[in-house]
Amino acid sequence: MVAKPDCIRVGVLGSGKGSNMVALAEAATLPDATFKVVTVISDTAGAGILDRARERGIPAHYINPGQFRTKLDAGAEARFIEVLREAKVDYVALAGFMRILKDGLLDAFPKRVINIHPSLLPSFPGLESWKQALDHGVKVTGCTVHFVDAGVDTGKIISQKVVEVLDNDTPASLHERIQVAERTIYPQVMNALGRGL
Repeated sequence: MVAKPDCIRVGVLGSGKGSNMVALAEAATLPDATFKVVTVISDTAGAGILDRARERGIPAHYINPGQFRTKLDAGAEARFIEVLREAKVDYVALAGFMRILKDGLLDAFPKRVINIHPSLLPSFPGLESWKQALDHGVKVTGCTVHFVDAGVDTGKIISQKVVEVLDNDTPASLHERIQVAERTIYPQVMNALGRGL
């Protein structure tokens, strides 16, 4: 089914295999969807997210991130902004995008860049948050959809989903259940944003 013309337009940035992008793209085909995924960009050549996008007929772009390991250089950031603007995106959704965004892209899409993080923020920001949760012995963790600001996982929280930590959990098993929760909550949030919430 083709998304309704008044749906919000979403550009997805990702560095990995693209499971959250797939969840968004598939949810966007449902009759009650209020959003559509119109472009996908990766900073990783050959990333699975690009293949998953192309399989669904979504324009997919690799943009060289430049010289820095943890952020985009100025030229790369300008190219990301150009591609997103060409696609006329209303929101930018990060889906496993492993670089910190700085003011240029955030200023280009003010309060319209969102991220999903595999913990109940503000607990366990940063990398491998499921492992952090296990190391701290918490009984529940989960995932958080939040607006992106210039900090690391510090933006305003939109929604959260709780995942119980089981006694026999390993980092891999806990991460897998968190990812299942992510694939539920991210489309729900995008539909809510499409309804103006």
